Amino acid sequence: MELQSLAVHQLRDLLARREVSATEVAACYLERIEALDPALRCYLTMMGEEALREAALFDSGKKDLDASPLAGVPLAIKDVICTRGIRTTCGSRILENFIPPYDGTVAELLRKSGVIFLGKTNMDEFAMGSSSENSSFAVTRNPWDMERVPGGSSSGSAAAVAADLCAGALGTDTGGSIRQPASFCGVVGLKPTYGRVSRFGLVAFASSLDQIGPITKDVEDAALILQTIAGYDRRDSTSVDLPVPDYQAALDAPIKGLRLGIPKEYFIDGMDPEVESAVRQAIRTCADLGAEVVEVSLPHTEYGVAAYYIIAPAEASSNLARYDGVKYGLRITDARDLITTYRLSRSKGFGPEVKRRIMIGTYVLSAGYYDAYYKKASQVRTLIRRDFLNAFEKCDALLAPVAPVPAFKIGEKTDDPLQMYLSDVFTLPASLAGIPGISVPCGFTTSEKLPVGLQILGPHFREDTILRIAHQFEQATLFHHMKPEIKP
Repeated sequence: MELQSLAVHQLRDLLARREVSATEVAACYLERIEALDPALRCYLTMMGEEALREAALFDSGKKDLDASPLAGVPLAIKDVICTRGIRTTCGSRILENFIPPYDGTVAELLRKSGVIFLGKTNMDEFAMGSSSENSSFAVTRNPWDMERVPGGSSSGSAAAVAADLCAGALGTDTGGSIRQPASFCGVVGLKPTYGRVSRFGLVAFASSLDQIGPITKDVEDAALILQTIAGYDRRDSTSVDLPVPDYQAALDAPIKGLRLGIPKEYFIDGMDPEVESAVRQAIRTCADLGAEVVEVSLPHTEYGVAAYYIIAPAEASSNLARYDGVKYGLRITDARDLITTYRLSRSKGFGPEVKRRIMIGTYVLSAGYYDAYYKKASQVRTLIRRDFLNAFEKCDALLAPVAPVPAFKIGEKTDDPLQMYLSDVFTLPASLAGIPGISVPCGFTTSEKLPVGLQILGPHFREDTILRIAHQFEQATLFHHMKPEIKP
């Protein structure tokens, strides 16, 4: 039995029956990371010694393995979430040596539930990217094809789950950064409703869009982790005080009788025909399970990319102003005056994509341009949100592709930022609307054998509905059992 290939709930069963020890499980993952990660580059900071110490506490009885459904399970955490005493870089040179004095709420909740952290995963710098190529430290490679990107910005988390370098992971999603890499790597990725999971301790990119969620090997694991991290947090002013459903209990309800909408704007010219074929077959599978499939329209979808790339950079330019070489982070010490300190520290600390978005954001917020750009984009955002609200009056959830293409080759889009931005065309609208979405494996391209994800979108705070649909689809297919062949 290969422990590292098991899902979280399967590991928990073994641990609960004392058939394996927590140390055995942690050591198994650490050995695999040591063998494979030099090539894959999923991790930026390892926490191996801490992981083995925590595992030993469970095995000695000093910590209770029965305390929670995640006790003793090794997970990874994206390096944009603060972890007390552990380096948190956001994939950026400007925070290369930053060690937070506190845990973000999600890290705190997972620690209390008995999770063992293996390490912090690689990412596009400050979560700005769709391929991992914007990381200041390394390019993570896709386990299904080492010449291709794993998606981004939660690149390391998705690749680590796909390559069995952790049992599950946390990622963040601002415009698709959980769902797109999950699709590219053939794993499950869930973006909760904005406000469902606390953002306290999440280093901000775009504060009105950022959301933390799980990346896992199957849907049941996503439900287990979401159950642990969801809920109100007074330390986050955007956290919503609503009851958290029993997500695991919702999984087994059949989808017969549900109305599932197919947005016609999500099947476009230029879409990879093999991706479209896999998604349409997934829709037929849902229909075979008893769901009623109806066509719906989201007429403002075409403006999603433009609106997002005004709103997100505007918020980023404001959030990243704090990295000035004075308070914390990289500081150039030989500057002759304060302004030069600011300029040199930010010039050397930020990468090209982050600089590009700061400049875009500063421009659209500047006097004389605010109304023409940021205000107009905010109005478009409202229209996109209304599109979804109108659609959900006619159906219980939406089915769509995650991305128009499968994982592309490393370097293929780096010279054309617009083409890179367009890879998120199907994930950005849901982020602008703040609704939940999940990517679940639904097939492979026939030519390159690359994973394809089905995106399921639901009304605000109806994660239980999309998890239910995803689980029922998953149980009717075998795609989540398929693993990439990786050679050290």
